[in-house]
Amino acid sequence: MKRQWCLSQITGAFLARLEQILWLYAQAYDAAYPVVCLDERPCFLIGDTVEPLALQTGKVRREHYAYEKLGSCTLFAAIEPLTGKRVAQVYPQRRKIEFTSFCQALARAYPQATKIRVVLDNLNTHTTSSFYENLPAADAFALAQRFEFYFTPLSASWLNMIEIEFSALARLCLNRRIPDMGQLKKEVLAFFDERAEKRIKINWQFSLECARKKLNSRYAVVNEANSQYK
Repeated sequence: MKRQWCLSQITGAFLARLEQILWLYAQAYDAAYPVVCLDERPCFLIGDTVEPLALQTGKVRREHYAYEKLGSCTLFAAIEPLTGKRVAQVYPQRRKIEFTSFCQALARAYPQATKIRVVLDNLNTHTTSSFYENLPAADAFALAQRFEFYFTPLSASWLNMIEIEFSALARLCLNRRIPDMGQLKKEVLAFFDERAEKRIKINWQFSLECARKKLNSRYAVVNEANSQYK
């Protein structure tokens, strides 16, 4: 049943986006056309209802199982895998205005770029219409001209390399209770700043040729001529 569900997802539209992104990842570094992976994720604010035990030397910090939910906020982040450059901002909400604001910050981070090639998913806020709904038309047009958007296939957010960075964030920073947005923002931005300073890059291994071989049975469902890539 699971295999049938997967096959139903691999359409011509899926393959078109898959191959475009894998082609993009394989391009040599070009400062005029940087490749940046962008996404957003919720960050939940969690507080203690019982004061944790005092931390003792040589022992793991212990906390009571009871906690309280104190709301949430949204992290927007982008990474340039070939250089390790990162941009991140924390907002109270996830709306078109926040997406616009983050894209403005991203454009400022690449003042010399001719076009910023951005990989992102299919959220309804991830369009240049967000710019026009929150900026004067001339400013919206100018901002839109800074970008080329490359959308992942539906149900394939794993193709966006920012998900690897979010996984590291969850393990190394968001693995404990953080009760307020101020503290969360401070710690999350420090996490991204440190990794950017160290120029931690992503070495992407899944190539276009690899996709055609490993997913050949699915390629062949779309077009039997693809059987040649076995």
